[in-house]
Amino acid sequence: MPMLIEMPDTLISDTVRRYRHTHYRHTKIIATLGPATQSEEGLTRLINQGVDVFRLNMAHGTGEWAIEVTSRIRETSEKVGRHVAVMMDVKGPEIRTGDVDEPVELIVGNQLRLQASSNPTPHDPDCPCVSVNYPDLARDVKVGATILIDSGLIRMRILDKDDDGIRCEVLTPGVLTSRRHLNLPGVHVNLPAVTEKDKTDLRAGVQAGIDFVALSFVRTAEDVRTLRAFLDELDSTARIVAKIEDQAGVQNMEEIIREADGVMIARGDLGIEIDYHKLPLVQSQLIVACQSEGKPVIIATHLLESMIQSPMPTRAEVSDVSNAVREQADAVMLSGETTTGAYPFESVEVMKNIIRSIEPTVSRSLNSLITLREPKAKMLRSAALLAQELGQAGIIVFTRSGFLAYVLAALRPRGVPIYAFTDVDDTFNQMLLPWGVEPFLMDFSDDPEVTIANAIQRLRQSDWVTPGSWLVVITNVLAHGKVIDALQLRQVEETITTEQ
Repeated sequence: MPMLIEMPDTLISDTVRRYRHTHYRHTKIIATLGPATQSEEGLTRLINQGVDVFRLNMAHGTGEWAIEVTSRIRETSEKVGRHVAVMMDVKGPEIRTGDVDEPVELIVGNQLRLQASSNPTPHDPDCPCVSVNYPDLARDVKVGATILIDSGLIRMRILDKDDDGIRCEVLTPGVLTSRRHLNLPGVHVNLPAVTEKDKTDLRAGVQAGIDFVALSFVRTAEDVRTLRAFLDELDSTARIVAKIEDQAGVQNMEEIIREADGVMIARGDLGIEIDYHKLPLVQSQLIVACQSEGKPVIIATHLLESMIQSPMPTRAEVSDVSNAVREQADAVMLSGETTTGAYPFESVEVMKNIIRSIEPTVSRSLNSLITLREPKAKMLRSAALLAQELGQAGIIVFTRSGFLAYVLAALRPRGVPIYAFTDVDDTFNQMLLPWGVEPFLMDFSDDPEVTIANAIQRLRQSDWVTPGSWLVVITNVLAHGKVIDALQLRQVEETITTEQ
């Protein structure tokens, strides 16, 4: 018999209620964890603030640390009553200088030798010699080319080379310390896409239950396939986010985007690898390419860089974040601001405030770039249009793979929350990244009508919807013994009917 369920005192935590009323936004926030935020207290504050994904930067972490902090994230989420996703950002094939006994002061016109050896020997007393961890350095570069050290702060021109290394002239002054990052703009670096350190870290990450892997310095789609094969060996369902941060990645963006599950525009190294004045153009180009393929896109690096030391952002940073929201990126990411910065929690508040102010001003037009191939995906476009026309309406989808939620997010229905229900833990976590999606973990009934009623009850309990509001529901229905796809329109009632 049908049973009327009177709405009981909710068991949903106060955190979820506060989040519903004060934190809802389409654009997601990713926060990188570090000494300033990785404690239980720090995680609690960030989760309560509404951070959606925590990033583990393995360039500065070990597998043991990743297991420890991921466990702490899961435990804290349970205590707080709100879940977040975990993204492991592997170090990738970086080229770095070696250790130096003392900092090397470089003056314009000075010469410096870079040698592919762990124990470099000076060839010239007037030309200091520093090791580099890339054996093919001399083979891959050309005389006259420019190389960059320490995030582009030190610029040098190659004067000559031999089998063991290269001799350079300093173009911009600086102080060279140990293990500085080295960029070779335009050079296809002959290093593996997934290094041995990456593999060690990934084994630990999969053991800990990470949801996403961000792959650094992706140059071709084959790099993504290499990582996916390794994750398959580990029986991991983690989704792959390809980081575009060099010229090769930009040139091959379309094939990379098709192969990856998402893209991160890593503007730090990318801004060094390409002409700085072209970076905004490349960012826009990458966002459009991701939207055309229906893949999530993350804007990263230097969004609120000044807040590492300052309690307030610069006006230029506010405009930068606003531009990312207007371009409809799925997520914006904080790095140093929340790892070692003096104002990590203030940085998250600033990010939220900017998003909340800018999102209502963005065009309500649906994404017209995406090609919807499956009939059910095309039905989602109708659902998005209907929800926008109704106003103050939401969309409910039921998915085990996350496909429906990701397509709806890619369509960008403005002002329309996407309520995605699943009974798969991994899918639930992975739906925390795409634009506008609010995932819910719930058992499904064999009867679609019961599942719908339970979903609406769940939304009522947590104050996501109110009586009288409309919901567009994508579901299955039974018709003469057959299961067919259906688009339904439901109005939230004071009481909810379900089957026991």
